[in-house]
Formats: sequence, structure tokens, C-alpha cells
Amino acid sequence: MAISKPETADYGNWVPMKLIYIIAGLTVLSVALSFAFIPFLVGVAFFLSLLGYFAYARFKFSSRGGNLQGRVRHLVLDRLEWQGHGRAIDIGCGDAALTIKLAQRFPDAQVVGIDYWGAKWDYSKSICERNAEIEGVSNHVSFQKASASALPFEDGYFDAAISNLVFHEVSDRKNKREVVREALRVVRKGGKFAFQDLFLEKRIYGDVSELLDDIRGWGIQHVEFVDTGHSEFIPKPLRPRFMLGAIGIIYGTK
Repeated sequence: MAISKPETADYGNWVPMKLIYIIAGLTVLSVALSFAFIPFLVGVAFFLSLLGYFAYARFKFSSRGGNLQGRVRHLVLDRLEWQGHGRAIDIGCGDAALTIKLAQRFPDAQVVGIDYWGAKWDYSKSICERNAEIEGVSNHVSFQKASASALPFEDGYFDAAISNLVFHEVSDRKNKREVVREALRVVRKGGKFAFQDLFLEKRIYGDVSELLDDIRGWGIQHVEFVDTGHSEFIPKPLRPRFMLGAIGIIYGTK
């Protein structure tokens, strides 16, 4: 009688296979066109380089390649200076990887993961719930659909809030600083927060020191910033700004 392997959680990959397939298709097309028009060989070289780069990135993000995704997420929890009693929210939970890690670290907490689960992502509420059940935390984790720009909770509802690489993706709020403000709105006075995003990308957030001044002006008693895009464990090829080079964490006490 065959023994079935235990089911494992599916946390996906930040470099989706469909991107690899698209680049591979463009490479093949360039090769075909180069037979008729030699200058297309430049395109072949370009797409081959692109294919190699994103295949490398996908491998490094995967568990086989060192679980870089998990290590980047872990940076958020390391900056959350919370004792784990009460309610916590993961804003833009995706496939619930960070939500579940939060719940595992703080077994006495009630954790809520919210996400819009838009069509362009391979995530869903059902995937989150299945992952939570597999990881053994479904008894104190719940999920609901919502936009990070308008959280369906009253002011100060949570004792802690986290988010990872989400705010810049919120399409229904042009000013991303307002997304940060909305996240802080649902944290109680004295509660803790840790948000990782492309905070060093000036076209999105402006100067980070000015962003911190804004946050302090909202009545936040303590806020700090740390550049995480140049963490030692991140390989140099993945430190360009279009990959992980612009990420950082804003954390502190409301």
C-alpha cells in the first residue's frame, strides 16, 4: 500500500512561470525572424539574457534556491516589536505566507489576512485558507477580501499590522502615502507595525525622510526606517531597483 506524501503549502513564486514562458516565446520569435533579417540577432541576445536573468531569479526565490522569498518576508517579522497578544492584520496577504508565519510566531494572536486577490495574481482566498489549514494555524487565522486603500475595520481595531511589498501595487489610490496612512489607521494607539515596500523608490514615495516626517505628523509616536534591499543574503544580481534594491521597512509604535 502506497503511503501518500503530506500535503505542503503553496506559496508560489514572485517570478511567475507565465513570465518565463512569455520571454521564452519572444526569444523563439526573435530567432525565427533573424533568419530573414540578421539585425534581429540583437533581439535574440537580449531576450536570452532576460530569460536567463528571470530564470535565475525564480530559482533563488524558490525553496530549492535558498528560499529568498521567505527570508525577505522574515525581515518584516523581525522588525515587528510585538508581544503577540490581541489582534493582528496582514495587509495584502497574497497566498498567506507572511500571515501564517505571523500566526505561528504568535499562537495566542487572532490574525486576519486581507487581499483584493485581483485577476493578475495567482492567489485566492481558498489558497490562503488551505495553506493555513496545512500549516496548522487555521484556528486563529481568517481571511477576507478588501482593498488596502479602504480597510473594512474601525479605527484602532488591531494591536499590530504588517504588510510586505503590497502598497505600491494598490491601484485605486494614486498617492501611496495614503495607503500607508490607511494601514496605520486600523492600528490602536500604542500598537506595533512593520511595513515593507519600495520605500526607496522616489517616483512612488518621494524622499524617505520626508515620508517619515509625514508619518510622524499623523500622530505616530515612534517610526524608523531600515534599508532591506541590500541585506547580505540578497545576491547582487537581485539588488537592482527594479527587483529588490528599493525595498525597505517602516516600523514602530503608533
